[in-house]
Amino acid sequence: MPTFEEITAFVTEKPLATAVIALLSLAGLVLVFLVLRIAWRALSWLFTRYIAPRPIEDVLTVVAASIATGVSAQGMWRFSGDVLGLDGPLRLLLFAFIEVAIITSAVRARRNMRENFSAGIDGIAVWALTCLTAVLSSMDARSLPEAVFRLAAPLVAAWLWERGMAIERHRIRGTGRINWRLTPERLMVRMGLAEVSDRTASEVDAHRRLTRVALAAKKAKALREGGAPERKMRAALAKLDKAMDQAVEHTGLAVDASRQEALLAQIAALYNTSALIDADPRVPWEPTADHHPVPARPALPPALAELVSDEDEDIEVFDTTPQVLSTAERAARMRSAREFWDRQIAKGIVPRTVDIAQEIGISLATAREYRALWKLEPQAHALIEALYQQHGIVDTGAFPAIDDQGRVLSGKS
Repeated sequence: MPTFEEITAFVTEKPLATAVIALLSLAGLVLVFLVLRIAWRALSWLFTRYIAPRPIEDVLTVVAASIATGVSAQGMWRFSGDVLGLDGPLRLLLFAFIEVAIITSAVRARRNMRENFSAGIDGIAVWALTCLTAVLSSMDARSLPEAVFRLAAPLVAAWLWERGMAIERHRIRGTGRINWRLTPERLMVRMGLAEVSDRTASEVDAHRRLTRVALAAKKAKALREGGAPERKMRAALAKLDKAMDQAVEHTGLAVDASRQEALLAQIAALYNTSALIDADPRVPWEPTADHHPVPARPALPPALAELVSDEDEDIEVFDTTPQVLSTAERAARMRSAREFWDRQIAKGIVPRTVDIAQEIGISLATAREYRALWKLEPQAHALIEALYQQHGIVDTGAFPAIDDQGRVLSGKS
């Protein structure tokens, strides 16, 4: 590196060359600044357009899949040189053809998912090509750990892609995952090692002991009614007595009213099982014998019926010649119409289309457009819904709100 004295001597001896070098350096700095600015804007646009709207897990999935694909491509680079003997530009052009095919298939599979709700053959191609590049890149490994690593990297990328596709598939279809019929929880319940409900151990034990009493009572009753021998009756009664003793000892049956009712309910159900064959249940949608049709809504008062039957299209408010208005005048009329609408809604009245047109002096088409937007607001919609629920009137734009007695609302009560 030249010293300060050498730089000073060079500037003194060659001022023109020094000026040219300074200008070129300044231009270079400006060019570097412009390039960095353009790159920053491009990165900001890419981030705002593609990264910011996506969830963080999708971004991390893309990053991890890109890293895994790079590891696979590096293995294919060595495979193309060591095994295929490719070198130079040919090696640069051909080494990553499988990775490009994987990315192409993944993009096509995502498009098929959005259009046809299924990844289709392209989804299968992603896994097939991933396994192919994993095997080929691991064949040129120098050790077993390297081979395992090169096998795992493409499969990790494919798995991350598959999980992203599964989440998108559930979001598009609106369906959840399947529920397996064979699970460890179901097996434990089937073998009696787990409880299907959240009952405590004491509650489960009490229920089982009460059930034993009810079953023993049913068996003894059946033997007695069937004329069983005395020996069988004594055995059945002894079993019933033993079950009852255990229930009283371990469940508190003698003092617990709820468990007494539960035992009686079980015995009643077991004693009357034969009545099920004579049961005549009705389907939920079949009307009962005392079903009566819902009475029609009361008739409207004559004055209100006349108001409702009026059609705003048949009322001539003013000259229907199209008016040419400036933007400011149109905005002023819209504000006036809005103020009139708010005043009437505050009084409990839903203005008709003709009311807005006559009050402000606008065309029926414009008034109808305003009303169609404003009637969807909560307060106006509540008034319109009350009118329909009470009198069955559908909003056509030509009726006022009414109260429970059928009178036109002219103010708050």
